[in-house]
Amino acid sequence: MTLQVGGAMPSSSFDLIAQASTETKIVLGTLAVFSVLSWFIIGLKWWQSRRLRQQADRFFGELERTTRLQDGYHAVMKLPPSPYNRLFREGINFVSELLPGSLRTESSRPSETLSATQVGVLKMVLNKEIAAERDLASHYVSWLATIGSVSPLLGLLGTVLGVMLAFLGIAAQGSGNIAAVAPGVAEALVTTVAGLAAAIPAVIAYNFFVNRIRLFSGEMEGFANELIGTMAREGVI
Repeated sequence: MTLQVGGAMPSSSFDLIAQASTETKIVLGTLAVFSVLSWFIIGLKWWQSRRLRQQADRFFGELERTTRLQDGYHAVMKLPPSPYNRLFREGINFVSELLPGSLRTESSRPSETLSATQVGVLKMVLNKEIAAERDLASHYVSWLATIGSVSPLLGLLGTVLGVMLAFLGIAAQGSGNIAAVAPGVAEALVTTVAGLAAAIPAVIAYNFFVNRIRLFSGEMEGFANELIGTMAREGVI
């Protein structure tokens, strides 16, 4: 394995990469792909997270301006589609199918209400919608965990391969002084650095987005409970 470029000893990481072995370059190329994919997912999920926050603010802002479920339903359904109005629609549609016209009652309480079994089914319907929206919000986040765990291992693999090739080269040249050993070991360590550089942002972003998804799911569950409470207040259940 040659550790010189044009007769000069490597003086930077770029020199080490330029003269690296084929195995090391394959590992570095794979880590570069992982890093680009990781940053793309981070940007995508950051944009989605901001959009969800904006949708939540608009949804609850419109809902707070109304006093009855039916009025609130008509107000928020005019907004662009979001997890919140989809959840609201599921609950309202379920009640409307079982008790047609119950939510339109203005002056008196509905003559019929949902039974305990139907209320239980309503909770199941809402929980199912919450789970679906949580899964949708979690798309691609698991890739960050995969990149964060695999990248250091790939870096270690490149390091081990680089050290092996360095010692094979030293044995072939019959020289064991520090000037002969250092470039090969330095080349091998480049993959470790690349693996950590790809893994650290992915792990940080994964933990951040998992926490945001947990908060999002809790907000959806809280709204579902509030929806059921409002239905009880209006005499629907």
